[in-house]
Amino acid sequence: MIINLVMNGIEAMQVVTNRPRELVIRSRRDASQEVLVSVTDCGVGISAENADRLFNAFFTTKSNGMGMGLSICRSVMESHGGRLWATAIVPHGAAFEFTLPVNADAA
Repeated sequence: MIINLVMNGIEAMQVVTNRPRELVIRSRRDASQEVLVSVTDCGVGISAENADRLFNAFFTTKSNGMGMGLSICRSVMESHGGRLWATAIVPHGAAFEFTLPVNADAA
């Protein structure tokens, strides 16, 4: 899961040449007693036209992508009682975040 998000972030930053490239992974326990993990990049970002389709099976913005990675990641998170979402970062970049319950019995 995290590897997929990290690889997506790295790929999104490959074309960036005019600013530093940075990928940040953070984790913390949020107010609702869930673990929150975020993977943030400063790549090309998420276009408004693609934002609603990112997690659809077979949707991809990559020339060699299958469009299954984010769809599978979201399904795995939901099956364990968590959530996965993406946020565009202005002026460039994206944040992919997911939560999982701290207590395994809650899932």
